[in-house]
Order: sequence, then C-alpha cells, then structure tokens
Amino acid sequence: MDLYMMNCELLATCSALGFLEGDTYHKEPDCLESVKDLIRYLRHEDETRDIRQQLGAAQILQNDLIPIIVQYPQDKQLFDAVIRLMVNLTQPAVLCFGKLPQEASFRHHFLQIVSYLQAYKEAFANEKIFGVLSEKLYDLLQLDWEQRQEEDNLLIERILLLVRNVLHVPADPDEEKNIDDDANTHDRVLWAIHISGMDDLLKFLASSQSEQQWSLHVLEIISLMFRDQNPEQLAATGQARSAKEQSADAAELEHLRQKELAERKSRVLQRSSRHSRFGGCYVIQGLKSFGDRDVVMHKGLQNVKNYSHDLAKEVRRVPKRRQLARDGEGVSRRSALNVRLFLKEFCVEFLENCYNRLMCLVKDHLIREKAQQHDETYYLWAMAFFMAFNRASSFQPQLVSETVGVRTFYFIEQSLTKYYEMLLMDKKEATSWSRRMHLALKAYQELLTTVHEMDHSQEEALRNSSHIIKNNIFYLMEYRELFLTLFRKFDATKQPRSFLKDLVETTHLFVKMLERFCKGRSSLVVQSKKIKRKKKPARSAVQPRAPEELEKMWTRLAEQIDKCIKGPEPLPEDVVPFDAASEIPLEEQRAEAMVRIQDSLLAGQAPEALSLLRSAREVWPEGDVFGSSSLGPDEETELLRQIFFATLPRQTAPETDEPEEAAEEEEVAEEELASVNVSEREFNFLDYMKRFASASVVKAYVLLFKNYQQNSAHTNHCVVKMLHRIACDLKMEALLFQLSVFCLFNRLLSDPAAAAYKELVTFAKYIVGKFFALAASNKKAYVELLFWKNTAVIREMTEGYALAEEDETSNSLKAVQWTEEDEEELRELFYKYKEVEGEDILNNILAHLTTRNWTRKQVAKRLVRLGLAKSLRDFPRERKGTRIALWTEDQELELQRLFEEFRDTDDILANVMRHITAKRSKARVIEKLLSMGLVSDRKELYKKRRRKPGSLAANKDMFPKDFAIPDLDEAEEDDEEEEEEEDDLDSEEEGESAWKDGGHDVGNRPLGGQPNKKGGTASDRNCQELVRCLRQEGLSGPLLWLQNCLNRTASDREEDGCAQPVPLVPLSEENEDAMEHKRFQKLLRKLGIRAPASEQESFWRIPAKLSPEQLRQAAASIASKEVETKEQEAAEDNLETEEPRCLTPEKEGPIQPPLGPKRRRLVIDGEEQEEGNSQGSSDEDEPRPAGKRKCRRIEEEEED
Repeated sequence: MDLYMMNCELLATCSALGFLEGDTYHKEPDCLESVKDLIRYLRHEDETRDIRQQLGAAQILQNDLIPIIVQYPQDKQLFDAVIRLMVNLTQPAVLCFGKLPQEASFRHHFLQIVSYLQAYKEAFANEKIFGVLSEKLYDLLQLDWEQRQEEDNLLIERILLLVRNVLHVPADPDEEKNIDDDANTHDRVLWAIHISGMDDLLKFLASSQSEQQWSLHVLEIISLMFRDQNPEQLAATGQARSAKEQSADAAELEHLRQKELAERKSRVLQRSSRHSRFGGCYVIQGLKSFGDRDVVMHKGLQNVKNYSHDLAKEVRRVPKRRQLARDGEGVSRRSALNVRLFLKEFCVEFLENCYNRLMCLVKDHLIREKAQQHDETYYLWAMAFFMAFNRASSFQPQLVSETVGVRTFYFIEQSLTKYYEMLLMDKKEATSWSRRMHLALKAYQELLTTVHEMDHSQEEALRNSSHIIKNNIFYLMEYRELFLTLFRKFDATKQPRSFLKDLVETTHLFVKMLERFCKGRSSLVVQSKKIKRKKKPARSAVQPRAPEELEKMWTRLAEQIDKCIKGPEPLPEDVVPFDAASEIPLEEQRAEAMVRIQDSLLAGQAPEALSLLRSAREVWPEGDVFGSSSLGPDEETELLRQIFFATLPRQTAPETDEPEEAAEEEEVAEEELASVNVSEREFNFLDYMKRFASASVVKAYVLLFKNYQQNSAHTNHCVVKMLHRIACDLKMEALLFQLSVFCLFNRLLSDPAAAAYKELVTFAKYIVGKFFALAASNKKAYVELLFWKNTAVIREMTEGYALAEEDETSNSLKAVQWTEEDEEELRELFYKYKEVEGEDILNNILAHLTTRNWTRKQVAKRLVRLGLAKSLRDFPRERKGTRIALWTEDQELELQRLFEEFRDTDDILANVMRHITAKRSKARVIEKLLSMGLVSDRKELYKKRRRKPGSLAANKDMFPKDFAIPDLDEAEEDDEEEEEEEDDLDSEEEGESAWKDGGHDVGNRPLGGQPNKKGGTASDRNCQELVRCLRQEGLSGPLLWLQNCLNRTASDREEDGCAQPVPLVPLSEENEDAMEHKRFQKLLRKLGIRAPASEQESFWRIPAKLSPEQLRQAAASIASKEVETKEQEAAEDNLETEEPRCLTPEKEGPIQPPLGPKRRRLVIDGEEQEEGNSQGSSDEDEPRPAGKRKCRRIEEEEED
C-alpha cells in the first residue's frame, strides 16, 4: 500500500474530525468518536507504522488536534481523548520500532517518522498550546488528594509525557542551519514553555511533598530542556567577562593567528618559480624504486620532502568491527540570549528549592527499584550538570549536599562497573552502554571537582568535610583502582574519544588530589584486598616405608594403644567406618575401612585407629574380619599390629569421564573456597604511580595525544603531565620508545604552529634526546622501537641484556638447566608423539622422559624456546568434563551382557556399575541403556525396596550378602524415603502414572498399565491398600470428594470434546488437610494426578492427557466395597455445598483456542466464572453479601 495515499476509512475518520476556517476550528458532531477511532487504528498498525506515517503526511496534528485543544479545552472527554492521541503520535521513533532498524527498508520508515516528529515539534513552538496545557495542569494540581480521581492522575501523567515527547524530538541541523545566539526550534519550544508558566509548574512538582510520584517525569523533562546547554557557559550568561577569560580568548586568537601565518609562509616557500606543467624530471638518489634503480620523480623540487611510495596507493579499508567509536555528542552551540537567561534563572531557583529533595526521591526510587530501566542515567546527568553549574556560578556546597558524600561515590562506582560488564556481554547494544558509562564518568568527575573546590574553600567546615570524604575514598582500594581498571579495559572501538578525554582529565584530578593528600602527612594507611583461592587438598599416595622404620613406629604406637585400651586416654566418638553417601555398597567398603585403620596408624593416631577398629567390628561382625566381640586387650593389640604391617591393596581412582555438571560443581566449589583477605598497609605514592607504567595505559594516552590540535590546553596538559610522571618521576622513559610515538613527535615538531604547544614540544624533545643517548650504548634500541614494552624489557634495554640473563639464571627456584642430551631426547619424543591424534602430546612426553621429573609448564616452555612450537597456547590444558568418550562395540556387548545377568536383581544399576570394566557415570550408563532399547523407562532401573514385617536384625540371614537393607523401623519412613528417591532420580516424570502414553490402548489397559488378570494388577492392589489405610485414618470424606471430582471432570470432557488441566481446589479444612497427607499424596500419584510443577503453582492438577475412561477407572478404584450405596449418596449430597472442589475448564467449543497463556477464574459457591472484560459487569449485575460465600482466585497455566 502506498503510504502517501491515505486509506479510505482513515480518510473518512479524519474528515469527521472537523475543519479549520481561518483561525477558527469547527468540530463535527462525531469528533470524539473519530478521535477514538484514530486511537484504535494506531493500536493495530503494522510493523512499518503505516497509520502513523499517513497521519503525519496528512498533518492531522498540526491542522486538527492542536486547534481542538486550543479552542475546546472545556470539553473534558474530547480533551482527554485528544491528549491521549497526541501522546501516541509524538512518542519517539525508537519506541515505535523497539530499536534502531538495521534493514534499509525499515530504516527508511524510521527516518520518515523522525521527519514527521520534527514537524510536530515545529507546530508545538506555540505559546497558545502550552498555555492551555499549563492551565489544565494547574487546575488538576489544585485538587486535593481526596477530590482527585484516577482520571485526573492519568491526565496529569499524559500531559507530562506529551511535554517529554515534544522535547525529546532530535534537532535537524541540516534543515535549521542556525548559528550561535540564534533561536532554533528547541529554543522556541523552551521559550513557549517559559511564557506559558509550565516551568514554574515543573519546579512546583519537584519541590512539593504531595507530588512525589512525578519526580522521575520531572527529572526527565528537565534533562531534555538542558540537553544542548553547557553548565559553565550558562552560568556565565549575563555577566561581564573576567580578565582571565579575556586573556584566554586573546591567547587562543593569537595561537590561531600564528598558525595561519606559519601555514601561509610554508606555502610561499613551496611555490615554484617555473610553470607547474614544466616542473622537470628528477632522480632521488638513495631511494630505490621497485627495481634496483633510483626513483624518478616528475614533480617540482618543492615536493621532494613529501614524496613517499604510498602516494599512489589506495587506503586500506578498515573493517567495521575495528573502526574507532564515534562521538555521540553533537556540535555544541549557544542558544539565544533570552533563552539562556531564562534557563539560568531556572537553574538558580531549582538548586535553591528543588535539587536536594528531588535527587533524594529519585535515588530512593532507584535503590528500591521503583523506577523503570535505565532511569539512573537521568540521575547521573542531573548530578553532573547542576553540580557544575553550582560550581561555576556561585559555589555553595549546601545546595548540592544531597549528592556530595561517600555513598554517591559508591553508587557511581557500582554503576560504572555494571555498565562495563554489560558493555562486554550485550555487544549489540554496546554503543548505548558506552554512553551510560560516559555519563557515570562525568558524574564522578564533577563529584571529584566539587570535593576539590571544597578543599580550597575559606570556610573551615567545608575543608573538614572534604578532608573526611577524601580520607574515605583514598582509604578504600576500589576507588584507587577504578581509573587503572578503566584504562586497562579501554577499547577504542566501543568507547569514543570524548570518553577517553574525560577519563584522562578525571585521572589527572584524582592523582593530583591524592598526591597533595599524601604530602600533608608522614604516612598514610590504606586498605588492601587480596583474593586467595584455596585449592582442594589432593590425596597423596602413601609412600612405602622400610621394615626397620615400621618397627620403630610400632614401638611408640604400642604404648599409645595400651594406654587407650586401659582407659587413661579417651577415644574419639565421632568416627564412622563407612561413607553413607557413597555409591559403593556397604559390603564393599570393608577393605576401605581396613586401609583407613592402617593410615591412622601410619599417621601416629592410635586412638582413632582403635576407635575405627571397634566401630568396623560392629558394622561388619560376620566372618570376624575385624575380630570377635570377645577379644582381649592383647589380642586387639596383635590385630592392630597385623593391620599395621600388612600390605593392603590400595585402589587408585581412575580418571573417569566426568559429566559437565560435575565440572561446573567443582568450579563453583573452588569459587566458594576463594576468600578475600582484607588488610591494611602503608601507602606509597610512587608505588601507586608505577601501576600506570604499563603499555595499555600509555597507548590510551598516546591515542588522545594524536588529537593535540583539537584538544583543549587543559587536556594536553593532563596528557603530558601523566607521561612526564612516568618518564621522569619513575625513570621509565623507555616505555615511550615506540615508533608510533616518535611519528607523533615528528608531526608535532614539524607543525608550523608548534610554538603554541610549548609544553608538548619540550616533552617530545626530552624523550627523543633520551632515546638517542640510550642508542649510543645499545644498538638494539632501534629494533626495540617496533614493539611496546613492559618493565622487564625496559630493564633489559637500560641495564643490559646479559645482566638480566644472569639475574634470571641466578635464581635457582625459577631457572631450569637443560642439557644437550635432555633437549635431544625432548626433540625425539616431540616428533614421535606429534602425529598421535586424540592424546595429549605433553602427557606422552612427560611419561617417557628419563632424566628428571620436569613439570608440564617447563616442557612447554622448552619446546617454544627450541622452535618446535609457536607459543604456550599450542598446549592447552584439558578441562575436566569436556571429553566425550564414545562407547565401543565391545563395551556395548559387555553392558548388554551385564544387564541380562542382573535384570532380575533388586538393584540392576548398582550391579552393572559394580562389574562394568570402563568406569562411567550413572547418567551415561542410563542413557546408553535407553538408547540400546534394553529398558523403555529409567524407572525400571530404580532400586526395588522390600518391607519385612519383623525386625531387620532377626531376618538378616534370609538376604544375600550383597543386598543392602535400609535400617528403617516404620512403614511410613520407608514410604517417605521411596518418594524422595523417586523425586531425586527423575523429577520430570513425577506424577505420571502407568497410563502416561495417553491415547494408545486406553480401553484395553487397566489402572496399573499391565494386562488384566484375575486377581487384578499390582497397581490396583496398591491403590486399594492405600484407600483402605486412608479410610481407617478417617479420610473417607476427602476420598469421596476426589472420586466426585474425577467423575465430574470425565463428564465435562465427554461433553466439551476438549481436555485441559483441571486443578483440585480443596475448599474445606478437611480436604485441605488431606491434600497435605503423605499417603493421600501417594494415592494421587498412583492415580496419575500431577503435583505442582513449580513455586507458581499451588494446586494438584488432573492432566489433560487422561481420557474420560481412564478418569472413571481411577474413580472406580477409589470406591470401596465395604461402603453402602446409601452412605455414599448421602456423603455426596453433603458435599454438594462444596462444589466445585476442582475447577473444570469453561465450556468452550472444541476448536476455539484459549485467548492467552493464563486464565483467571472466580470460584463462588460451586459456580465458576470466566474473568475478562465482563468482570466489572458481573459484579454490578448481581451484588453478593460479603462473608456468606467463599471466593477464591487462581491462575491456571494452559498446557499445549
């Protein structure tokens, strides 16, 4: 559809609004309905926003809506509808599309809507429209809270949103083409706001105690009003220029004049006397062409110095991902004088009456998360702008006291950290996060500047306050390390040059304040933090000992054992000889218990060894492996002696393929073991400055240095001051010995206007002189120019390479001596195992090296030094849990054989895991059994539990040795343990019964899911047993209620033809108590009723997959033959007052789908009502007395 051809219905609707005759607008009788129709059209526009574009092209807002607002403000309904429509039409284009479109077609529609918005803003530059809005807003604010209705609050919010939308429209400099001190569209809108009195209403909303809910709206409007203003220039408006400002302007003008004269002089010298077309032909000796001959130049001699082989080359295109980030700030301009005077007056009154209170409210909203996403950016902007205005106009710290403190420093530091993390994660929105990060940095800079001004104040109270703030921020490590982190993490492709400029200036101020703070005292104590990661203690293998050493040890141990047996020395009581949480069966832990006793004896812990022996004797009394219970002291000592001297088999745990979950759990455990050690130390300013002496920091400074011609004098001073601290104070001028830095120095020294950059020129000459002084003694310095250097390389350059190597080899802990034989053997092993796939080459080399025990890192370094590998990255360390071990054919056959062998046992999985050759995790074995088709459900692998009527100790001989019997006394505990095991092993299959396959073979399968037999299935017998137990406990009423719900749901599903999950809602206390009963819940699981899947669900649900036949079978299994039919009918009649105990889905057509993902239902005395658009009408039509009927709302999640 052509967007410039208006839709017929839309055209008819717009025509029904009215018409403009001169300055008078005549509305039609259907004007209100037409406005509502336009709102409805906008609600259903397509992704190209076609309705919005057609209304913009027809200029409906300029020709119809604004005249209606101006001439008919007394028509309340029409005024509200038109304001609502105007808010929709003027909303930002980014909100219309969700984000900035990348496709060309959608970008065209986006720009088209922006152009319409700019036309709307031009129409709003009218005093009449803002006068009407101000009067209406004033009348609404005069109403007390008791008189103000909800419609009044909505209208207030819509008026504020309309003003926000109009001010948010971006300017079009190509269309406006305004110069400084000229009024553009934004200035004319601001002037209309001022003339109408809207600015006074904004100040009232910001300062009123009763209008706190509009604080964020007001702050957003104020930020849009001042978006093009500079706080320093705004504060100086209307004042006579000081002598300092005049001298600065004169110096800048003189600098420009000298630059122009120098450029003119250089052009005169380059001009040739001959005609340009007869420049001659010259040979440049010493400069080779593509061959062996010298270069032939066909230009004049005046251009010989500028000749280069790169003149005819095309500039290589920089990839988009490597291009430098662009500055989002537009060209700064001054507004008209009357606008600036009005804005200055607004700022002064705002600081005096509104700033502290409004900023307190906004920060409270941000901390309590009452604001919308990214609203903290307005808070950061307001802090930076108004604190700068206060400092430039008349510095009064009490006016901005709300945002001057350690808490504000902490808030900004946390915001900077959060924005940087999001900058790394959300790469698509990296530009937006970079801008927010820049705003936080500006606020931090202004906060430091304010504290610095307070430090120089004449009032002693202000100086004391600044001293306290500086003491706190210099003490904490987070604030000292902030700028180092920002420099090291600076990325020129994501963060613009303006961010780097503010970062350099803020760092300069912080270092200056810190240096001055340190000079005033002999010592400064600061906080230091170190993260110490505790590694898990590795279990070291026990080294074999000589017989003579064991004899000496046993002499001492025998004395301790004798004391323990006779009683003077107490024995530990918390010794357990087995691991209850281990997967190894209890019978197989006997050998491990024997090893633990021997380890205790070898460690000299005789009491623990004796206690372990006695505990193991109680756990494993069969066979008298740990001695009989009637052992005497001498026999017990002899038994410990035999264990001490015995050669016991020690199992070394093989490195199995751990799943990824185990690896993640191990990493989380290591993070939990990490601790932060907080300590205090004496602060040294030079040591702190040494942290800035790194290549990453110097690169950022050099990047800003390259724009020295566009930088301000203060910015150039900040750059040179930091580089001077590194080169002179730290004596690390070699850090600047880099070719790109020298090219920059060459451009600076050859600049015609170099006289205006005296500080930069002096520093450049100093660095170049130092380099040539070093090059006289170190000829390799020219090669070092090609690389950025660290402190170790700088030491080698200045002190000598041989000295550095001697210092390295003198350290015996770090130096490793490799002989020629070792290197030759290493080469042979490397070439031997280089082509072996699927194995780690370093592990193979370490296993076959014969000379000494080298470490993995030492071998990798030596391979790199020998040139066999490029870097250490060629040998990555294998992470646990990442290797996928495939099943071989022999392993699959072995698994199938073990399954067939143990399929009739009570614990199939444990037996298979115990006898399998290739050790794997339980999850891998279960997955393989399922994939091979040996089992159809993982529940078949669960351990089967048996319950014996007598005591377990009396019947132990009836079970085999390998069968593990749980030590439980009561049947209820056995049931609970069985339920917990089922939940842990397979939570996703919880609640599914034997008919989980739903519609297949429904009629031929009974409740238990197995073929019918004469005696009934095992599941039927279990259900009847549970029902009998529940009736004995007095739960007959809940059982009849459950049976009634199942029958009712079956009848509804037969009538409707569609099935939906139905929640069981107990409305009586008896039924609620039954739903929490363990046996009753077990019965629900047997019947296939699903438990609450998450915390958002509160009720059990009858699944949609259960057919009416299955529901009736479940209801029949609950019925007891012992209950008379009359009693059942009487109980059902008594339960009628509670209906419905379960919620049945509303009767709909079988084809009509649900309208939403969730459905709210109102349950009132057995009647359920769909809650939707008719909610209010249902309540009005039939009022019900409170307290006589139970009403309960639930939210039901639809299942696909």
